[in-house]
Amino acid sequence: MRHSRVINHLGRTSSHRKAMLANMATSLILHKRITTTTAKAKALRTYVEPLITKSKDDSTHSRRVVFSYLKDKEAVAELFREISPKISERPGGYTRILKTGHRIGDNADMCIVELVDYNEAMLGGGEAAKTKTTRRRKPSKKKEEGAVVEAKAPKATKAPKAEKTESSEGDSAAE
Repeated sequence: MRHSRVINHLGRTSSHRKAMLANMATSLILHKRITTTTAKAKALRTYVEPLITKSKDDSTHSRRVVFSYLKDKEAVAELFREISPKISERPGGYTRILKTGHRIGDNADMCIVELVDYNEAMLGGGEAAKTKTTRRRKPSKKKEEGAVVEAKAPKATKAPKAEKTESSEGDSAAE
């Protein structure tokens, strides 16, 4: 029975689990968003959020403690240089888990884990909508209407040709 067992072992040994969480935390810090299973995401959240909190204090000791967990120089530098200034006033909750559905192969619950302050779509919803996207389609109707008006103007000047068609229709009606 699992009375008072808080940690999810994820079906792995202790060393494998620690290495996997360190790699996932490094990927999250470097890429700001990763896709994984929901169980791993929940375990990752409890692993990486204390490290982000520790990065608020930029001292040699806190850098060494974070490096002992992550074991990657670039990730530690990115965490202290880029991420900690953005989250300095946030009291917690640095990650967000967005569920995406089930994996095709084994039907595992999948999700996206991302850093909250780095999702541009959710932060500036208006900015994302204002950016103009290029697309390969027909020209807009304003341009088409201008072209259509210009194209119809020369046809309107050819009135005698239109009269011939009417007279020819009248001749055909008389026959």
